[in-house]
Amino acid sequence: MSPGQKRIGQRVHRFEDRRFVTGRGTYTDDLRFDGEVYAAIVRSPHAHARVLSIDTAAAEAAEGVLGVYTAADLEADGMGPIPYFATITAHLGVDL
Repeated sequence: MSPGQKRIGQRVHRFEDRRFVTGRGTYTDDLRFDGEVYAAIVRSPHAHARVLSIDTAAAEAAEGVLGVYTAADLEADGMGPIPYFATITAHLGVDL
């Protein structure tokens, strides 16, 4: 084994740990920007359900809501459906 080479299970010193375990770390959710907005996607809790109608009135009336869009709205705009999965490629090029 060459000098500096790590063995499986050997302790690895990480510089960021102290600030995160003591509550002094900064996470992306801690960042705020002018004009920042959030999006929420609500899907049916029933697999393969046939949704016949959606009442968006309450969501549209909620304070701070900028827009409410259904799948029909996205389709009409040419966006198509929102994928429910994503392919994650590891740094070695292997799909997970």
